[in-house]
Amino acid sequence: MNKNSRIFIAGHRGMAGSAIKRKLESRGYTNLVYRTRGELDLTNQQAVNEFFRSQRPEYVFLAAAKVGGIMANSTYPAEFIYENLMIEANVIHAAYVNGVKKLLFLGSSCIYPRLAPQPLKEEYLLTGELEVTNEAYAIAKIAGIRMCKHYNQQYETNFISVMPTNLYGPNDNYDLKTSHVMAALIRKFHEAKKNNEPEVTVWGTGNPRREFLHVDDMADACIFLMEKYTFSDIGEFVNIGIGEDLTIRELADLIKDIVGYDGKIVYDHSKPDGTPQKLLDVTKLHRLGWKAGIQLKDGIEMVYREYIHKIY
Repeated sequence: MNKNSRIFIAGHRGMAGSAIKRKLESRGYTNLVYRTRGELDLTNQQAVNEFFRSQRPEYVFLAAAKVGGIMANSTYPAEFIYENLMIEANVIHAAYVNGVKKLLFLGSSCIYPRLAPQPLKEEYLLTGELEVTNEAYAIAKIAGIRMCKHYNQQYETNFISVMPTNLYGPNDNYDLKTSHVMAALIRKFHEAKKNNEPEVTVWGTGNPRREFLHVDDMADACIFLMEKYTFSDIGEFVNIGIGEDLTIRELADLIKDIVGYDGKIVYDHSKPDGTPQKLLDVTKLHRLGWKAGIQLKDGIEMVYREYIHKIY
């Protein structure tokens, strides 16, 4: 990509898309194209086709998606599979038809089998059963990966896919009904501290292990791959993470300390844990020349400061 290349960021208001937008702007890319959901419904094939025909983007970051935590995925599985399939199919096909030079598709680490060996290597895709609580979302993301792969095979496109681990950072969703675990815990501990509540309830046993990557690091990795590598270099897709994880219990203790909450943590064993562990093998990414730069404690401290600034 050149600094004046026409670049479409699909999902520029979301956590991932907004981080990519910020990072591109900070590096001097000046010809960025984006639309709000009200301006362009990515589930509408005709609207997407007309947009690509009129705007002619050269590069595409496909970060738009319907996302959420365990509760949202379990409650609205039909919406998760439908909306994500439609967004991917419309954008990827329009990119092919309109001669996009390169597209990057953002997947999710939930694509891997529930009980796959740890850490998760790229070749473990489709080797076992998915986690039931986010199966609909995972199937949609797997379809996006395979769509890029098969368009590359048949049409000689240059569409690459990346699988970020659990993300956190600016523009995260703090709605307790639809948020992921990091944002939910930050909000719960902050409100408990503010309201002098004696305890905070955390879903599940606290035993599952999770890996977390600051979204600014994710954006840096995506731009690094878009600038330097093609699908033939990467293979079907590449994991983006830090290669380290911790238990939800350890995460809760860390956030509790950062927030400064003095109460008790209670674990609700009636609620689902989700996948026991999701640690990405990032050997391929490291071989390509990229490593994460933001440590977890530093990242959470930054996010908590941003959260306080946002709500007050």
